[in-house]
Amino acid sequence: MAKKTVDFNKSGAAKLPSDKPVVYKIQTAGGKTNYVGVAQRGRAQERIQEHLNAGKIPGAKVQIEQASSIAEARQKEQNIISRSQPKYNEQGK
Repeated sequence: MAKKTVDFNKSGAAKLPSDKPVVYKIQTAGGKTNYVGVAQRGRAQERIQEHLNAGKIPGAKVQIEQASSIAEARQKEQNIISRSQPKYNEQGK
């Protein structure tokens, strides 16, 4: 599946593809994952914008990985969360 990394800002969010569901990681400048989430097809840009507007999760870049279905994206999200234990994800979710 396709991967893409953009800056964690409005112009970076606008560059994200919207044709498939995605798993996204908000990362620090050093590459540490602060948050992992899922966006349905057509909502990747909107979800990143929601995080930017809330201002609760610090980050320098966003890395996305496209999935063929929302179920596949959610499974990948759970795998990443269990491996990396991101600071801003609710633990035990």
